[in-house]
Amino acid sequence: MPRSIADLSLSFGLVTIPVKLYSATQASSGVHFNLLHKTCGSRLRQQYICIKEDVVVPRDEMVKGYEFQKDQYVTFTNEELKALEEASTQSVDIVAFVPLGSIDPIYYDKAYYLAPDKRGGRPYQLLVEGMRKTGRGALARWAWRGKQYMTLVRPGPEGLILQQLLYADEVRSMKELDIPDSELKKGELDLALQLIEQIAQDSYDPDAWHDEVKQRVEAAVDQKIAGQQVTVAEEPQHQRGGQVIDLMEALRASLKQSGRAGAAQPAGRAAKAADGQADEEADDTAAGRKSGAKTSARSGAAKAAGKAVDATTAGRSADTGAAGKSAGTRHSESPASRRTAAAKAAVADDEADTTPPRPARRVAGAPGPASAAPAPAPRKRKAS
Repeated sequence: MPRSIADLSLSFGLVTIPVKLYSATQASSGVHFNLLHKTCGSRLRQQYICIKEDVVVPRDEMVKGYEFQKDQYVTFTNEELKALEEASTQSVDIVAFVPLGSIDPIYYDKAYYLAPDKRGGRPYQLLVEGMRKTGRGALARWAWRGKQYMTLVRPGPEGLILQQLLYADEVRSMKELDIPDSELKKGELDLALQLIEQIAQDSYDPDAWHDEVKQRVEAAVDQKIAGQQVTVAEEPQHQRGGQVIDLMEALRASLKQSGRAGAAQPAGRAAKAADGQADEEADDTAAGRKSGAKTSARSGAAKAAGKAVDATTAGRSADTGAAGKSAGTRHSESPASRRTAAAKAAVADDEADTTPPRPARRVAGAPGPASAAPAPAPRKRKAS
């Protein structure tokens, strides 16, 4: 259970409601670092050094000064400032009830929770329900820790919220920005309304949003503790402002983008199916290329074998001399000639067919295994 900061009382008229004050936010949820000495890793201690005498000044020799001109100050002691502070009270004095929508949220400062204290439950619930029914909140003054605050006590989902308000001189006016008035066209306004309706939500869910910078810092801290190397991702390239754009085209593109967001899952499944089909086609294409390469290699080898057969046949014809000439017709129909024709036919078949051909019988004298049988010599006709 959280610990209360203070015991207060809500007062309006003759009614006093005892309440407890709790902090509504927690600044300690952020990531905090300590300053360390780089060489030894020890924590550093803050010191105040006089810029004129270059000496360390202890706290009992310090005074507070207000600079009214450049390098000119009026000084105050702690006792003098203490006397000027507002005396803290335990009462939150309601001065008026105003409509909740009448206060611009820009005036909202720190928020606190108010819970009923002992014997304060019934009047507490009465005040909560009364403000809910009327749609109003309570403007109240609150003196705390030497300061005076204007507050708005408003009904929340589960109880009362004490909202500190900023004073008028603490909020800048937008009139200082000199924002020009622009004439709007009806078509542009209609497209803007359609875009607003497409991404409109009924409420704000704070659990749906997270501090991504804090998560990255915490992850880096965990990696450091585990002894890992911290990796830094490249900063995304965001589109810079100041560009002149076509407002109508930008609105139409935004509407199309919002419309595509609803069909993201079906489109994702279709994209995956298309990617699978593309992968299968790529595999088939690669297999066809490999088959074509193998066919070309076999055709080249067959052509080389055919050329070797032609050279061997021509050399053997020259060695036979006149005997070859007298046997003209029979020599052209010799086994060597038939094997040459068969080798050339195999080359043509390999070029037309992608299936691996059977190894052709090699002719004697052609390059090949040492176990190839020699070709028979041509027969000589006896003289009559």
